[in-house]
Amino acid sequence: MSDFTLRIENMHCGSCVRRVSQTLASTSGLHVKEVRVGAARVSSNQEPAPVDAAVAALAKAGYPAHLED
Repeated sequence: MSDFTLRIENMHCGSCVRRVSQTLASTSGLHVKEVRVGAARVSSNQEPAPVDAAVAALAKAGYPAHLED
């Protein structure tokens, strides 16, 4: 299983954290490990991990994101 961290913009409160968690959980192939204001740790059992799908889903939900180095 591969882990990655996304830096997420516009996430400022508990409601945002819940929405981001739900968005990531509904993205095929992803398992949410932790979501906190500003970032999310995610794992995937797919190779390569569907990072682009996660970023696209978050952008659609109003939370631009990028892969943390």
